[in-house]
Amino acid sequence: MNNIVYAGKHLITFSTKQHCHSDWELVYCTSGRGQFEFGDRVIKYGVGDIVIIPPQMLHTNVSEEGFTNIHIHIADATFRFKEMLMISDDSDGHIFNAFKDAFYFFNSEISGKSLVVEALGNLIVNYVTAFRNVKPIRGVVDEIKSNIMQNFSDCDYRLDQYLRSVPFSYDYLRKLFKSEVGVTPHDFLTGLRLQMAEKLLCSTENVEQNISEIAFTCGYSDSLYFSRVFKKYFGCSPKHYIAQKRKER
Repeated sequence: MNNIVYAGKHLITFSTKQHCHSDWELVYCTSGRGQFEFGDRVIKYGVGDIVIIPPQMLHTNVSEEGFTNIHIHIADATFRFKEMLMISDDSDGHIFNAFKDAFYFFNSEISGKSLVVEALGNLIVNYVTAFRNVKPIRGVVDEIKSNIMQNFSDCDYRLDQYLRSVPFSYDYLRKLFKSEVGVTPHDFLTGLRLQMAEKLLCSTENVEQNISEIAFTCGYSDSLYFSRVFKKYFGCSPKHYIAQKRKER
């Protein structure tokens, strides 16, 4: 049961031809992102996601930016489901370590490796079972974005406090968010606030009188701090920015 019969790697790859396997295939994405296509169903994946594919199921793997992965085939897997499935690794990379070890030992010349490979096969299947009903980590990124977008205009909003309440490593969440969104959670928050500030500045008639009000509306209780952040983001003070815009008009 749960015998690993193959362990391989894809270096940077953009697509695979439609194919199937006689055993279960488990694919761990180590970089990039893409999607598996199963006829009329598509599963999108990214770094840290594991796609589990049943035997004899035709599929392709395509990516615009390219992907790398570790893929293993398991015979007689003791899964209690029969459909394709995607799960996500945890913040400590437990499943990744199991895949990495499975690839190493399966392809090594170490005598007695079969016992280790057998143990890793059981471990990986048990990981899939344990993680099957755990919310994908990528869903957590969407939750963080949603929380920031709902609260960015609140001066009392504490992003650090919220991030530390999420049941994952603080540093891991920051790295994951940046890999998915392109900026850190704090930069995403600042961007939302200053984009709103720009719109309000361009719509006000009396900039001198309204800077403090605009700062407060955009989540800044200190108008001087707001001006410093605005200047760093746009390259000039709020007053100078709106003066330039009016001159251009």
